[in-house]
Amino acid sequence: MKAIMVMFDSLNRHMLPPYGYKDIVAPNFQRLAKKTITFDHCYAGSLPCMPARRELHTGRYNFLHRSWGPLEPYDDSMPEILKRNGIYTHLTTDHWHYWEEGDCWKGRLKWEVPPHIGGRKDACGRQEYINRYYMKAEENQSIAVNFANGLEFIENNHGETHWFLQLENFDPHEPFFTPQKYKEYYKDNYNGVMFDWPGYHEITETQEQVEHCINEYKALVTMCDYYLGKVLDLMDQYDMWDDTLLIVNTDHGFLLGEHNWWGKVMMPYFNEIAHTPLFIWDPRAKAAGERRQALVQTIDLAPTILDFFGLEIPENMQGKALLKVMKDDSKIRDYALFGQHGVHVNITDGRYVYMRAPVKGKENELFNYVIMPNSYPGGIGVEEMNSVEAFAGFNFTKGMPVWKMKGGYGIKTMGFPPKKLLEFGTLLYDLEEDPMQEHPIKDEEVEKRMKINMVQLMMENDAPEEQYIRIGLELERSLF
Repeated sequence: MKAIMVMFDSLNRHMLPPYGYKDIVAPNFQRLAKKTITFDHCYAGSLPCMPARRELHTGRYNFLHRSWGPLEPYDDSMPEILKRNGIYTHLTTDHWHYWEEGDCWKGRLKWEVPPHIGGRKDACGRQEYINRYYMKAEENQSIAVNFANGLEFIENNHGETHWFLQLENFDPHEPFFTPQKYKEYYKDNYNGVMFDWPGYHEITETQEQVEHCINEYKALVTMCDYYLGKVLDLMDQYDMWDDTLLIVNTDHGFLLGEHNWWGKVMMPYFNEIAHTPLFIWDPRAKAAGERRQALVQTIDLAPTILDFFGLEIPENMQGKALLKVMKDDSKIRDYALFGQHGVHVNITDGRYVYMRAPVKGKENELFNYVIMPNSYPGGIGVEEMNSVEAFAGFNFTKGMPVWKMKGGYGIKTMGFPPKKLLEFGTLLYDLEEDPMQEHPIKDEEVEKRMKINMVQLMMENDAPEEQYIRIGLELERSLF
């Protein structure tokens, strides 16, 4: 048995042909849907990039206890469990957050950054423009190099068994940098300043500029599609469909002007961000070209992979193996929790999405519970370390005490400015009546149900007590 996960970053579900989008060139995603099961109700859990990847390892929510950070010593890591059981694991990736933003691949002290709209203004942004200069040929771009490494692994090992390959790609994460041949599909007659790297803010650009940046994203998705096709080609060539699990997924989506915003983390997690694409082929289920309606999440992927290899799923993993869903669309949960440390706590039942905002005056009542005090650059500094106090731990820390640390990444670095967070407030959407989430509703009965189930899921995750206080659910918490 073998398993391949092809993971993209910031891949928009609502802009893929298998999910109904027409105005994009992505034939291999269409081909993928014919070869796999397409999941219609997959949601992220913890966002953004690295919290999602910790979930990918651990099969449990990350965002209620800590922000951006590494695996902790008590974590059950799916790849590590595979390795302990004789399954070879291999990661090939160009995802820069594993190492360093703005990888200093080429050192150039004097460098003129080209005129551009948006984009990172820091050293990371400057370095990225330097790196582009050395990636003029497509074969030198990171996605091409990364796929070449993954394809080489498949070529060398397709005849072996007991291995897991995670072929993980930073694209189509911003910046939306592609060779001209992919841009040719989306000519828009734009002659303005370069704009392929939107910041995380409300739309201030002209409609022409917005449309151009969307086209730059589409071109990058088309490039991703091209390389995805190479994996499918090898699976066809070597008849791997009989014994190989294939998962194609992402961590989250990206707003490209919807709700008048760019990006993520600076606004509520609308469906364009949290409702994610997922495609799985499992040779045990033998279901292809079909769709599933069950509510699934990122936390289900680790248990699914362990189950595929016949391994026991650790009790601390909250996700569920998806084989039964793939066979007959069995329901594995009624509600899904999702969010980012320090902003809204969100829940959905597939029809309604409820976004619970902090109570005024409590928005900064937030702690990171960590053993490894690492975070996004600038997220944990002297102030945060000086606030540390010992904490006994949680039901999933295996008896290990942890550090309780004030603030951190969730508020300080990339989360909402607290004032803006309060302006958005608590939101409830009926996706059946309002799939674009343009008109929040008031429905006391639905809100009551969502609050109770939010508290239940938070309790199952052993959420810290201040999380209930912060979002004003102390009463609901007291009912259990």
